[in-house]
Amino acid sequence: MSAERPTLPPVRLHTEAELARDALAAPLLARAARLARWAGPTTRVGAGGELVEAQLPAAAEHLGLAADEDGAAEASEAWRIAVDTGLLDVHDPEGDEAGDDAEGTVSAGENLGLLTGGSPQDVLAIWLDGLEAVYADATAPVFEDFADLVGEDGSIDFDALDWDPEAEADFLDGVLGNLYLLTVGDGDGDGGSGEAPVPLPALAASVIVPDDMGEPSDDVLEQVSEAMMRLDDQFRLFEPIGLVEYRPVDEALLAEEGDQAQPPVDDEDVTRYGMVKLTPLGLYGIRARMLDAGVDAPAIGDLADKGADVLLGSIGHYPESAARSEVEQWLAGRGTDGAAADLLDAARGADQQAPLRRLHCQQALALVGTEAEPAVRAVLQDQELGGLARVWLAERGAADVPPPPESMIFWLAVDTIAAQLQAEGDLTELQGLVEGLSGQHSGFFDEVWRVDHPATAEVLEAMGRVHSDKKKAKEARKAAFKARSRSDG
Repeated sequence: MSAERPTLPPVRLHTEAELARDALAAPLLARAARLARWAGPTTRVGAGGELVEAQLPAAAEHLGLAADEDGAAEASEAWRIAVDTGLLDVHDPEGDEAGDDAEGTVSAGENLGLLTGGSPQDVLAIWLDGLEAVYADATAPVFEDFADLVGEDGSIDFDALDWDPEAEADFLDGVLGNLYLLTVGDGDGDGGSGEAPVPLPALAASVIVPDDMGEPSDDVLEQVSEAMMRLDDQFRLFEPIGLVEYRPVDEALLAEEGDQAQPPVDDEDVTRYGMVKLTPLGLYGIRARMLDAGVDAPAIGDLADKGADVLLGSIGHYPESAARSEVEQWLAGRGTDGAAADLLDAARGADQQAPLRRLHCQQALALVGTEAEPAVRAVLQDQELGGLARVWLAERGAADVPPPPESMIFWLAVDTIAAQLQAEGDLTELQGLVEGLSGQHSGFFDEVWRVDHPATAEVLEAMGRVHSDKKKAKEARKAAFKARSRSDG
């Protein structure tokens, strides 16, 4: 029933319908679709499927772009996305026309119809193909003069590029992963509701400056500066596909600094150095890439169709808001009659994660409401669940709640603290819980070490560490020693 702590916090994604609308509105995909519908029998492409240069002005005009090199380049990029996403099918020349300089033709691809007639999942799959194409561009080598790389025999000297594709991909994945983590963690546990963009220098530094480095060295600062400029180019590519909202590095700043902008000092306007923010569609896209890479990147709603054991085992380390949302979606997918009983049954156990499951079971039952009362009353005599059942009933002012035996009171105290230790929450909150529970009974430490709970000794040792009263802390440590001796014997 237990689950390991997820690699990343859960993300709150927009619905697939909303994300599909965002994908269709992404400028690059929208242009690609317009060109796919514009193309006809007379449209000609080169050997790689690219639109021939002579037809680029007409393509740019159709898209309402400027009649210059920039417009032609944007039209060419949109055309390539149309080909890479299956909006267009490329047909090679046949027969006597075939050759290195021969031109092929195109026809509408199957995916073009899916943009308007397919499901949201179809649209998002097409958009993800477009994202991968842009990602390939973003990690491609940058060179000043391509002609210098071509040898006499026409071969390309890739070693001269000083380009490591794996290192480029790892760096960009690290940057996007950090941006994802900052976005998901920027909403007070809400899973991605944060609205603050991230300064480009801080994002670059997050993957370059070692965690244990105090003041960055000049060499490290130079690396951050170089990374900022590379990221500036990359985020300019990612914005049209809808991955990010991006405020580029100020061109005037580049002129002031030369070829590269140095990381800002504290009194400078950091927004001039670039600001980036993942869009809701970007959160979806980066998570999809992470999942493909085998990264544990949960999303709120993932557990809606899972059993109660998986639910309680998975939300143990979720932020409070995300855990509540996950439980609400889980409850919405089933009737309340059996939900309470399923939750209580999943909360049983003597494994290390069981106390945390019971804590989240109690919180989940609060969302079920009075419908849970019959199932809760059914476990009043249960050693593991009787304590939480009484607490739940008392909080709702239920009548005829039998008083707990003293052994159950101590067992529940140990279980409650064990859950907080597993959650690794706020130390001040834990200290308040420890002192509150131990203060309810004058002979608490004389009795609690006898509790038959797997975590008794661990809980008492923790109480000895955090209790502010030195005398009580010493009593806790003595009780922990007794509990260890009892369990060992």
